[in-house]
Amino acid sequence: VQLQASGGGLVQAGGSLRLSCAASGRTFSSYAITWFRQGPGAEREFVSGISWSGGITDYADSVKGRFTISRDSAKNTVYLQMTSLKPDDTAVYYCAASNRYGVPGRRLEYTYWGQGTQVTVSS
Repeated sequence: VQLQASGGGLVQAGGSLRLSCAASGRTFSSYAITWFRQGPGAEREFVSGISWSGGITDYADSVKGRFTISRDSAKNTVYLQMTSLKPDDTAVYYCAASNRYGVPGRRLEYTYWGQGTQVTVSS
């Protein structure tokens, strides 16, 4: 599976962005897809994930109520709708794929990674 993340950009606090993770490969529907992010000087952290079926979603506490993850299997794409953005959301956002059940929370459970897309939120 190859992943291509896009949709990042510069936005003011309170604004919105939608990230996309487009996947190639016929087995896309077999993978959970998760967004991680890595801010300046920080470790890569879990943001939100969706199971292979779309029936299970998970969010970091810091983004609950502001971010929504969804997947369109027909387009082999997972979306992360981000609203009410804060400067603390500034980071490079990566999407990753795992063939584990549910939404794994640990980076080592993800086999495939996209290249990352920069999100910058100005105050």
